[in-house]
Amino acid sequence: MSDYDPVEVTPLHAEEVARMRDEALAAIKAAADLDELKKVRLAHAGDRSPIALANREIGALPPQARAEAGRRVGSARKAINEALAARQAELEAERDERVLAEETVDVTLPWDRTPRGARHPLTTLQERIVDAFVAMGYEVAEGPELEGEWFNFDALNIAPDHPARSEHDTFFVESADSGMVLRTQTSPVQVRALLSRKLPVYVVSPGKVFRTDEPDATHSPVFHQVEGLAVDEGLTMAHLKGTLDRFAEVMFGEGIGTRFRPNYFPFTEPSAEVDLRCFVCRGASVMPGGEPCRTCKSEGWIEWGGCGMVNPRVLVACGVDPKRYSGFAFGMGIERTLMFRYNIGDLRDMVEGDVRFTLPFGMEV
Repeated sequence: MSDYDPVEVTPLHAEEVARMRDEALAAIKAAADLDELKKVRLAHAGDRSPIALANREIGALPPQARAEAGRRVGSARKAINEALAARQAELEAERDERVLAEETVDVTLPWDRTPRGARHPLTTLQERIVDAFVAMGYEVAEGPELEGEWFNFDALNIAPDHPARSEHDTFFVESADSGMVLRTQTSPVQVRALLSRKLPVYVVSPGKVFRTDEPDATHSPVFHQVEGLAVDEGLTMAHLKGTLDRFAEVMFGEGIGTRFRPNYFPFTEPSAEVDLRCFVCRGASVMPGGEPCRTCKSEGWIEWGGCGMVNPRVLVACGVDPKRYSGFAFGMGIERTLMFRYNIGDLRDMVEGDVRFTLPFGMEV
C-alpha cells in the first residue's frame, strides 16, 4: 500500500502479539497460588506489561492500519484477562478446599473440658443480706479495714483494760502504741455513720474483720461480719426483734424466728444473744417423742449473733443526744450464716480456693 507509513512498529506485528499472548497464558497456567498469580497479572496484564505497551503504540500507525492492529491486540488482551479470571477461580477454589480440610472443627469433641466458674458463696450471701436490709429501708455503709483505736474501741465503750484490746486478741499495726489496728468488728463503721450522717440513721455494714484466732473448723483469723445500726426517736427492743425475725426469714425460710438471751456487750445496754429457731427440726426435737436433731443438738435453737440497744455512752461519743434518740444494733458472722444455710461442716473449706467447693453454688448474681 502506497499510503502505509514505512515506519514499522514491531510490537504490533502479528507474530509479536501472538508471542506476548502465549507467554502470558503460559505464565498464568504455571501460577501455583494466588500470590504468584498476582505477580503474573502485574507482569502480563498491568500498565507496564508488554501487551499494554503494545496497545499504546497503535496511535503511531496510520489510520488505515489502526483497526486491524487494535483487533489483534484487543483479542490478545481479552484472552489474557479471561485466562487470569479462570485461573483466579481455580486457585480460590483450591484455597477454600484446603482451608476447610486444615481448619475443620470436629463438633463431636467434648465441649466441657474447661469447667464453668462459680462466684464465691460468701460474696453472693453478702449481697443477699444487703438486699434484705435495703428492702427494709436501710443504707449500706462502709469503712476502712485498718482502723484507729478510738473508732474500734473507745467510741464503742470498750475500756483500755478490756481483754479484747490486748495483743492476744487484736492485730496491732507495728505495736500496741501505734493507735492503729486491723478492725476486730464492723462496729467502727456504725460510729463513722453516726458521725457523718444526719439522723435518723439506718445502716447495714457487711465486711471483713480480723482477730488473732487459730484457724480450725469454726474459727479463722480473717472472717466476715454483717452489722446493723438504727438510731431514731422512739426505737425499742421490739423494733430490734421484728427486724431480726424478718432477717431470719429471708436467710432461712418462712416461720424461722429468733429469741433473745440476756448477755453483756460494752456497746449495747441492754444486750442479748440472738438464737435462731432450728431450721431443720423447727423446734420439734425438744417436743415429747420428737426425733433427735444433729443441727441444734435437740435444743430447738441455734446461737446466731449478738444484739442490743445502743449504749448511751456510744451515742454521746458520736454526738447524739441519748435523751432524744435511741437505737439498736446487731451483728452476725456471714461465714456462720453460710454454714447454717448449706450445712457446711468446716469453715476452712471456704478459704482453700478449691473449685469443687464453690462450683455447686453456681453463678448466681
